[in-house]
Amino acid sequence: MVKVALVVRMVAKPGKEEELRAFLGGAEPLARAEAFTPAWFALRSAKNIFYIVDAFAADADRDRHLGGEIAKALMARAGELLAEPPAIEKADVLGAKLPG
Repeated sequence: MVKVALVVRMVAKPGKEEELRAFLGGAEPLARAEAFTPAWFALRSAKNIFYIVDAFAADADRDRHLGGEIAKALMARAGELLAEPPAIEKADVLGAKLPG
């Protein structure tokens, strides 16, 4: 059961939209490797607006993810790909439907 989540909003720099799209799509194997991350999505809502939404069973898992490989890789490339720092919001999960 997931109880907490992260919602990360990213705005791509002009001309970097497809690089950010590819970066986020390429992060899926890293998310799959995290047994403590049962739900992970990389989303695009406009040409330059992207999100990562993920959910966790506990705060400790969320914090572990924030210190994990995806976050490290994103922060290493943020200056190159993002027009502004990523907006990272911690959230409570009010309801969820997951496979299985």
